[in-house]
Amino acid sequence: MTGKPISRKDDVINGLLTAARVVPVLTIERVEDGVPLARALVAGGVRTLEITLRTDAAIAAARAIISEVPDAIVGIGTVLTPDDLAQVKSLGGRFAVSPGATPELLDAAARSDLPFLPGIATASDLMQAQARGFSTLKFFPAEQSGGIAMLRALAGPFPKIRLCPTGGIGAANAATWLSEPNVLAVGGSWLCPAAEIRSGNWDAITARCREAMKSLPQKQS
Repeated sequence: MTGKPISRKDDVINGLLTAARVVPVLTIERVEDGVPLARALVAGGVRTLEITLRTDAAIAAARAIISEVPDAIVGIGTVLTPDDLAQVKSLGGRFAVSPGATPELLDAAARSDLPFLPGIATASDLMQAQARGFSTLKFFPAEQSGGIAMLRALAGPFPKIRLCPTGGIGAANAATWLSEPNVLAVGGSWLCPAAEIRSGNWDAITARCREAMKSLPQKQS
């Protein structure tokens, strides 16, 4: 199965991830934390953000960040349904991310002009996404789904697929994942621990981001 031709919106996701290298996965519990958290991340050189739809505060926090932190590239994650996808678009999110993908969600995303990063964990998942024109995908949960060995196995039959592994990735192994040729970026929450968000320790988050960005391997052109 070769799938549909790569779409422009797939190119957009590819470009965002290539530039970002690390995408923090943000679970924001209080609306008032959203803007200072985004500013701390941007100050540390991390601009592309995934705000998950896991809390009651998520939508309002995302709206505030989009309005008040123009340097942040805000995507919305934990998109589970076509209605979620429509909500991301109406909110003004730059892209949407799902942990997995149903046929209904993939079909809705294929019809939409919103850049979308569908989650996959198996070859069958990958083939369903590829059949609808998606070639840049989220590998989730990455470590629990076979880790780098699985990623390399998928690269054999699917050499054109590019991935953003998320799940079990942190400071100790991010560089290892990013060294893989089919990995554009990694996602994770280690840059902004929940305890530091709750305490408002924005300087620590900025410092961690700066250190992380310095340590990441660069892609060969």
